[in-house]
Amino acid sequence: MTSHASGAGDNRCYIYGIVPADVEPTPDAVGVGDPPGRVEAIRHGKIAALVSEIDASKQLGSPEDLTAHQRLLDAAAKDAPVLPVRFGAAMTSPDAVAEELLAPAHDEFAAALGELEGRAEYVVRGRYVEDTVLREVLSENSEAASLRDEIRAAGDEDATRDLRIRLGEIVNEAVTAKREADTRALGDGLAPHCVASKVREPIHEDDAANIAVLAETGKQADLEEALSEVARDWEGRVELRLLGPMAPYDFVATPVPEG
Repeated sequence: MTSHASGAGDNRCYIYGIVPADVEPTPDAVGVGDPPGRVEAIRHGKIAALVSEIDASKQLGSPEDLTAHQRLLDAAAKDAPVLPVRFGAAMTSPDAVAEELLAPAHDEFAAALGELEGRAEYVVRGRYVEDTVLREVLSENSEAASLRDEIRAAGDEDATRDLRIRLGEIVNEAVTAKREADTRALGDGLAPHCVASKVREPIHEDDAANIAVLAETGKQADLEEALSEVARDWEGRVELRLLGPMAPYDFVATPVPEG
């Protein structure tokens, strides 16, 4: 497929993201679909779209397709700014990508890429150590501690059903409050080392924090050190992970015309 190929037949042009025009996909870059398509760049002026050819008769949406989409964008983000396009976006042909997507928004896309130069997204996830956070709740909440003792003394699951439900409600409420406070504390600790941040929804009931940050890739070591300081303070209580660099999914929305 080239930028002059037609959109005939059942093939469509799948779009991953927008990058500077001098970005060249590596020969081994592969995209979505089965078999996966070879990734190419369609250029217009100072910008380009990373694309691959797909068979429109085959439905996308498998976990493997989503992983391939993100893997390609994250690999590009390590070396150049990238504007991610939503998963599943496709147009009729390479010419349509150039004429209907890149040309009308050329200056807007170029400016956005300029703002992202040298920056990428990182995600910081914290997971509570379950036994530790439960001990905290029981030590801080007298009703929870009393319920725990009453349940233990009874030793009958059927007889303590209502007590166990109430204890579960108290623990969930307490963990939610802790999550909000710990997310704020983590965000404050990372703030000097990022240009923007966004709190993500928890993905697990034991999540302590889930924060996306936009940071300078050249200062990743500073971000890692700040996270290490928080990790030392939370040792044995919260397990922290840093993911990235990756494409700025949480900070960029790239509209694609239907086509």
